Amino acid sequence: MIRHTVAFRLKHPRGSAEERSFLEAGRALADIPGVEAFEQLNQVSPKNNFHFGYSMEFADQDAYQAYNDHPDHVAYVRDRWIPEVEDFLEIDYTPLG
Repeated sequence: MIRHTVAFRLKHPRGSAEERSFLEAGRALADIPGVEAFEQLNQVSPKNNFHFGYSMEFADQDAYQAYNDHPDHVAYVRDRWIPEVEDFLEIDYTPLG
């Protein structure tokens, strides 16, 4: 299993229509085949400057790669993520032991 996570901050003002539009568009990632346990998260720790997070799981590396290559994911990254995300940290986990 692979847990794919990303914490991020948008270029848009907090609470703006643009922020809501970005997050709404991101919900479609859950519909890509292979995505399991998709969550959009509100980051609340004062220890970093990120505002949101996405978390999802994949059965294995092949499912994760298929997600990365899926046209809907590629379009989201190109059309929304790159132009609208100011900063992010991506971490992918596999279980220990």
